[in-house]
Amino acid sequence: MKIIIDTNGFMIPVQFGVDIFEELKRLGFNEFFVPEAVVLEIERLIKRGKGSDRTAAKVARLIMDRCERIAGAGRADDVILRLAKDMGAAVLTNDTELKRRLAEVGVQIVSLRQKNKLDVV
Repeated sequence: MKIIIDTNGFMIPVQFGVDIFEELKRLGFNEFFVPEAVVLEIERLIKRGKGSDRTAAKVARLIMDRCERIAGAGRADDVILRLAKDMGAAVLTNDTELKRRLAEVGVQIVSLRQKNKLDVV
């Protein structure tokens, strides 16, 4: 199964100590994707972020290499929404607004639960 990972999804390992790839595999996902718009967001966080956000973004840059990069220009949330619909992929995110938008169009959502595991919403 395919899944697109949002910026805050990549930051979960540092912020909560959860191995997102092991958790996603446990849930049955085996194809991981990162849109270029998310890559750009993470690069901006590395340059402008402070403290733990910057550290999390640096780790995110390292682990996103385990994902296939896909083109997509524009606001990251808009790109993720469009790609998820077009590809029939789920999305890993903790962003409340993005989760609402994804649910409205029937996209499967994976999110952090109890600060220690991922689960399908």
